[in-house]
Amino acid sequence: MLRRRRPLVRAAGVVATTAVVAGTAGAVHHHQQQKYAQQNAAVQQQQDMAYQQGVADAQAQQQQYAPPPAQYAPAPAPAPAAAGSDLTAQLQQLAQLHTAGVLSDEEFAAAKQKLLAG
Repeated sequence: MLRRRRPLVRAAGVVATTAVVAGTAGAVHHHQQQKYAQQNAAVQQQQDMAYQQGVADAQAQQQQYAPPPAQYAPAPAPAPAAAGSDLTAQLQQLAQLHTAGVLSDEEFAAAKQKLLAG
């Protein structure tokens, strides 16, 4: 007598096969995501190191070419009306340096606070 396979058994085999394929695809996807995350972290670390080296080089160059300290009395304080426009110009200059990437967020905030404090 011939035995027939039941449709339910066939369906269970398809479901099991699909589950294995889906599980494998999920594991491969997870592995790829980890690989990409590690690559991105390595690139970010290299960029951070290059940035820090650039900052160190710029500071060394600035110290090398820094003018000698002034040996004369400081200039008199500007009139109140001129002080506002001068302060605005200095803040704009700081903002330009920050936008250009010369100043970090922390350096910009410190310089701005120093200007505003007087």
